[in-house]
Amino acid sequence: MSSKVRIAFVGVGTMGQAAHLRNYVNLPDVEVVALAELRPNLGRLVGDRYGIKRVYNTAQELLRQEEIDGIVAVQIFTYHGSILPPLYDKGVPLFTEKPLAGSIEVGKKLLSKLSESKSWHMVGYHKRSDPATIYAKAEIDRLRQTGELGKLKYVRILMPAGDWIASGFNDLIVTNESYPSIASDPAPADMSESAYNEYFNFVNYYIHQINLMRHLLGESYKVTYAEQSGVLLAVESSSGIPGTIEMSPYTTSIDWQESALIAFEHGWIKLNLPAPVAYNRPGSVEVFRDSGNGVTPTTTVPTLPWVHAMRQQAINFVAAIRGESKPPCDAIEALEDLVIAKQYQTLKGNLHAS
Repeated sequence: MSSKVRIAFVGVGTMGQAAHLRNYVNLPDVEVVALAELRPNLGRLVGDRYGIKRVYNTAQELLRQEEIDGIVAVQIFTYHGSILPPLYDKGVPLFTEKPLAGSIEVGKKLLSKLSESKSWHMVGYHKRSDPATIYAKAEIDRLRQTGELGKLKYVRILMPAGDWIASGFNDLIVTNESYPSIASDPAPADMSESAYNEYFNFVNYYIHQINLMRHLLGESYKVTYAEQSGVLLAVESSSGIPGTIEMSPYTTSIDWQESALIAFEHGWIKLNLPAPVAYNRPGSVEVFRDSGNGVTPTTTVPTLPWVHAMRQQAINFVAAIRGESKPPCDAIEALEDLVIAKQYQTLKGNLHAS
């Protein structure tokens, strides 16, 4: 590998630009050498802005021509089954947005194809890369090891709908080109059209929290309860720790109030996360300790670096390409999120809705 990691982009639409490309082009150890975009005018304009000289209309053209160290492919996840296998064949690490696929069946096919290649696949659950989550996760693991606050008792995630963009699209390049027709991956055979629409909407909006729950628990879990209005789901981890995800019990118009509470017997960690496309803004953490025995309780609020999750996620992908660390979430683990989503829909009784 050269001194700079050579990255190619496949797709530079809304999230491709705002959440990913603008971060990679500003990393000192990265060179974005080429991009592929099905809308030729958009591809040319984006290439001009970010100094990317080689712009292709299709991923196939790019893969034939370029020597690269990694690929960032930002597409709608229901296209992954058709778009990703040729990218795996290039034999370099791949990054995509969440989730792994639009169904468990397609996800399993992707993993089978991936296992036959020399590639590996990082799935973009950016909340794991937020400095606040990184700090909280390290403290959770430390407290579980030392036992100084007792056992981990409960994890609660609150995710109200709100302004997830937070002005993050202000510098977006757009054109009036129509998007070429691409066949979506098939819906699961055991879901009706309305059931799959329900599943798609849940996966599209709440799969981040499904993934974050496993990350904070540090182990797999199953869904034990699905409230019918879609506000609450309850889980139990493999070691018996309960958790809940509250899904938009209220909404905000110009704010984002996503949070997590990780409760121990004698204290807690509170994690507050910023809007997904907010720029240069990390989350925040509070740690409360009350060990008793006359010791004064304390609350710690660490000062975190001004690095937002999407930028740190890009840094993490590059570090994984270099072999310096593992990807925060790989494709194998990401399949579990689709399984959890289906468990939730099954408990709600939506799988065979007409």
